[in-house]
This record gives sequence, structure tokens and C-alpha cells, in this order.
Amino acid sequence: MKVDLGPVTRLEGHLNVKTIITNNIVEDAQCVGEMFRGFEVILRGRDPLDAQQITQRICGVCPYAHAIASSYAQENAYNLTASHNGRILHNLIQGANHLYDYLLHFYQLSALDFVDITAVLKYTGKDSDLVKVKAWITAELASGKPYPAAPFLPRLSGKYVDNDEANIGALKHYLESMEIQKKANRASAIFGGKFPHATGIFPGGCTQNPDIDLIVSYQSLISEVRDFIHQKYIPDLVTVAQAFPEYWEIGQSKGGFMSFGLLPFSPQSDSRRLFAPGVLLNGTVSAVDLEEAITEDVKYAKYSSPSGLNVRNGELDPDPGKASAYTWIKAPRYNGQMVEVGPAARVLVDYHQGNNQELKNMVDHFAKIAAITPEKLNSVIGRHLSRGICAALIADFLLAESERLDPSKPGCVKIDIPATGEGYGITEASRGALLHYIRLKDHKIEKYECVVPTTWNCSPRDDKGTPGAMETALIGTKVETPDEQIESVRIVHSFDPCLACAVH
Repeated sequence: MKVDLGPVTRLEGHLNVKTIITNNIVEDAQCVGEMFRGFEVILRGRDPLDAQQITQRICGVCPYAHAIASSYAQENAYNLTASHNGRILHNLIQGANHLYDYLLHFYQLSALDFVDITAVLKYTGKDSDLVKVKAWITAELASGKPYPAAPFLPRLSGKYVDNDEANIGALKHYLESMEIQKKANRASAIFGGKFPHATGIFPGGCTQNPDIDLIVSYQSLISEVRDFIHQKYIPDLVTVAQAFPEYWEIGQSKGGFMSFGLLPFSPQSDSRRLFAPGVLLNGTVSAVDLEEAITEDVKYAKYSSPSGLNVRNGELDPDPGKASAYTWIKAPRYNGQMVEVGPAARVLVDYHQGNNQELKNMVDHFAKIAAITPEKLNSVIGRHLSRGICAALIADFLLAESERLDPSKPGCVKIDIPATGEGYGITEASRGALLHYIRLKDHKIEKYECVVPTTWNCSPRDDKGTPGAMETALIGTKVETPDEQIESVRIVHSFDPCLACAVH
């Protein structure tokens, strides 16, 4: 039985997932990116300082990660070291964006996979927001519309949280989270200039100097976000995990894990980071090799450019009529192996290195509560919980990091663009490992390449026929209702795909 899940809703961009179901088991799955964009072509021949602005337009959800990766790549190419304030401002802007994205993903994009929204119809309290939602859903259901009360209803068939109080609490937090997300975005915009698409991020720092009143405003906003994360977001994650223990065993990808590391403690390129970089294969972590190990296969992608090229030599020749292809997403591989990137990878790579003691403590704490091993973070629930762990650590870090700013010093350094040069810039977008590569000729961009998180996770089969992380997580899943597959949708949402980034 062939079932297309697309267009998959509650994610960024245009994704279809084609499945073949046999005896209620997903026998095969294909992740289909359904558009082409070509940012790397757009950047050729442009002023290098256009790059951190243009690449932000790859995505309106995680633009700052692209600006930061581009800035890092340019710093590498210019032989430039950011100022003390500059690197901190990069961290403050990007970190606040992570907090916004984690809350958006759980509440607006994924919570409705688990929370029984109809519980609000039984609500008899006086909370004005819940009363309004109850009245609105009641009226929508009575209207006879084919799709009433979107995005809350209709919903897929399946099990949901069986606790009215927990469901109503989650809905209240769903509504509150939108205001909290605004506060995180305002915090980013204090130094970045605006959200989305910051104007203040540059190689070497930020054009906004860290005045004391701006620092205080930033801290006030992040404190509110932090309180919500600790008091509401993480408890809601635990509620879902306890209600769906079987999802520690569902949605496991069948490869390794990779993280580029996030939030450096100093401007130096080899600085220790809040989350450590590394590649985790067969229980062993090794350093990331940017020069040769990362390649992209295109046998099943709609490009006629050669397969298996490394980042420095990457090419982009779109071929929409290619017979063997089923997606516009390339297939990145690390030394020929499929890896998952994202929050679970970020946490597991750091945990196995013992880089961050607080992260280890949190992983061990939640593992004990759920009676699991840390390796079970490779699952639907594991990815959600990993985002909560990242959010808590980042919120605490940002408050401490903001105290290290020096208001008497500028936020950026002078930039001298050389005639030639090349550089790699790596960071972690909320969805995972992000790489930008730039090469200069005659003071202009000769080549620009991006390898982004969802390109890794939603990759098609590589030239050897090995599926990508999400495809392997779907294959073998038992589904109760083949034509709806709430189980498969939960797996897809746990990766938080961003198709605009994947088909950049």
C-alpha cells in the first residue's frame, strides 16, 4: 500500500513523505523536498559582506544561525578574530533565537500530536484565554465547516494524553508560549537590529555596541523566557514522555550523530563551546573533519552535478527531469556514513565527551526518571527532551554570558577583505549542524556552499542506496491506521524539518 503523507503540515517548507505499508509496517519511506532555490548561485560574484545578509533569507525561522555561520566563514577567510564583545553578542543573538525556536517547535508544531485539544470543551474555569478558545472551537464545530478550528482540529486518529488537567494546562502553555517567543525574538533584536533577518551581525562582531541599558533589557527578557522553560516547557515535555513511553523505542535513526558545537566561550576559533563538536560513531567521538570527510551524493537528488564532491568542490546543476531522482535534497555523508544532526545529536556528542557537567547531570536525571539509557535519546521522545535540555542550558548560559560584556568597548572589529582566501564557518542551528564555506577571488565571492541540518536529516538515499536519518527512522515503524499514520507524523515532527533550508 502506497501512502503519501504530504503535504506534511506544522513544519517549515514543502515536504512530502512517500511510504509503502505492508501489514501495517512502514516497509519503505522517501523524504521529498519539493522545491529548488539556489542560494549558492545567487551569491557568486557578490561582495563577501553580502553573504551574512543574503544567507539569512534561506530561512525566516533560523536566520541568525546562517548569519553566524557566514560570519565565522568570513572570519576564517579574512584571517580575522572577533572582538571580545563581538563574539558574546553573536552568542546572545543566536542563543535567544534557539530558545524561540525550541518553544515554537514543541508547542505550535508538535504538541498537537500528543495533546488532546478537545479537553478544553470540558473546561469550566475562568481563564479568559481558555474560555475564548473553548467558545471558538465550539462555534467552529457547530458551523459544519470541512476543516473546523484549524490548527487544533481536525486531527489524526490515535492515542492522545489521557488527562484533562494536563491537556488543558498544555493548551494554556501553548497560548502563553507565543508571548514568550516574542520576548526571545525581542532579545535577539536588541543587538541584531530586527527579527527575522538581523542587520547587525557581521564578521568580527555586531554593529550594535553593548550599552548598559540594552544589556539590562536583554537580561530581563531572557529571564522571563528562562522561567517559562524551567517551570512550564520542561514539565510539559515530561508529561508527554510519561504518557507515551513507547516513543522511546520509536523513530530511531540507524546511523551516527554529528554536532558542530554551539556558543563558543571566546573569540578564538578553537575555543571550547557550551556544546562540544564531534562525530559519534559506534560509541566513539572523533573530531570533525571539514576538509574531506563531508561529501554530498546526488544519485537520487534532482541534480546533474557530480556525486560525492566535498564542500570545497561542491557544484549545483539542477536537473528537474532526472529519471532516478525523487527530491531536491542532496545526500550529505560523513566519510560515507549517514549521520543524524540536531538536538539529540548535540546532546549525545557532548554527553559522550563529558564537556558540560550540567548537561550530563540533566541527561542522567531524566534517564533515571524514564528508566532509560542516554542512547534512547535517539527516538521521538528523546529528540523532544533533548531540545528541553538545550533550552535550559542555553537560557542559563545567556544570562551569565551577558554579564561578560564590556559596555566601554565596541561590538565589532575593523574588517579588511582580502583579494583571495577561503574559510569554513560551522555552528549549530536549532535543527542541527550548519556549515558555510566561502572562497574569494578579486575581493568577490567565487564560490559559496552551505550544508544545512535538514539536508542531513531529510536526505534521500546516497549512491550506495543507504537512506537518510529520517527515512531510516520511519522504516520499520508499526502504524495503526496506514492512510493517516500518526506514528510516522510524530517521527517527522520530532526532527523539526526545515525544507526551505534543506533545498537552499
